[in-house]
Amino acid sequence: MLDSILQNLRVVSLPMKTDFRGIHTREVALIEGSAGWGEFSPFVEYDENESIPWLISAIEGATQPRAKASRKYIDVNATLPAVNSRAEIESVLSWYPGASTVKIKVGANQEEDFKRIKHVTEIMSHASLRLDVNGSWGVEQALEFIYGFYDSFDEDLLQYIEQPCSTLEELRELKAACMVGVKIAGDEVVRKAEDPFELDLEDAVDILILKVAPLGGIERSLALAKHHRLPVVVSSALESAVGIGHGIRLAGALPTLDFACGLATGQLLASDIAQIPIEGGKMRVADVTPSEAAMIELEASAERTQWWQDRVRKTWSAGADEIISEMGWHW
Repeated sequence: MLDSILQNLRVVSLPMKTDFRGIHTREVALIEGSAGWGEFSPFVEYDENESIPWLISAIEGATQPRAKASRKYIDVNATLPAVNSRAEIESVLSWYPGASTVKIKVGANQEEDFKRIKHVTEIMSHASLRLDVNGSWGVEQALEFIYGFYDSFDEDLLQYIEQPCSTLEELRELKAACMVGVKIAGDEVVRKAEDPFELDLEDAVDILILKVAPLGGIERSLALAKHHRLPVVVSSALESAVGIGHGIRLAGALPTLDFACGLATGQLLASDIAQIPIEGGKMRVADVTPSEAAMIELEASAERTQWWQDRVRKTWSAGADEIISEMGWHW
């Protein structure tokens, strides 16, 4: 199978409209197989072991039948990077027509974070808010921020805080110490776990963030949701339209979906290989096929393509080959 993957792999370089977690250009490797397109796009700093589920997900997308959809459309949220001027915030929010929920990146500077939140509440006064910390706080810092938010803003606007602390132990300690009823969503603590099925999320996580690629594909994400029996939010890992399409397929297949999905991050890209329209804050559940013209225009250099081919080889040998063999998948 490895030879088939490499023969059908193409790498594109997607420019960002704005800096997002230090990323200005998003490189992704796309693989075309019998079932369509898969995407392999672990962030460049991830080693081959952390990249294994991303490759499994890409192979699933390229070779396996699509999960049956339970709905035709999904709601999506706006995603706001850590930008601070009101004009820029207003511009970014305009990229998500009809969205009524905003996910805001916070965590580096509380004063700037509160200003950013205030601008959002002025621009979209009735929007529901999600605050994404990426695990950068300790327990005391998280408590200080949460109490400050409750003192400064309408608490009913806040859906949850995503990954305020990095470990389950810290999240459990935070939940026990917090004197207000804030909901905690778990992202990195789940997707970076050696075995997310073995995690005890009780008294630590209220909402489960599901990201297709780092969790090893749609079927594994569905199984994880069933296993933990928590409300879920389907989100992206800043993929191209192909990867986003698989996130949409996951969201479409879940038996219940109570929250808007963080799958509109393609709006942060200046160019993409396909367009997924947002209409009235919703996206349609459908397959995504990349534009050949866009693939050619955004094609990465030969050196970068070779780098990604080598990365696939390393990830395959690190354990992806054994998992694919166990799954019984064929090209």
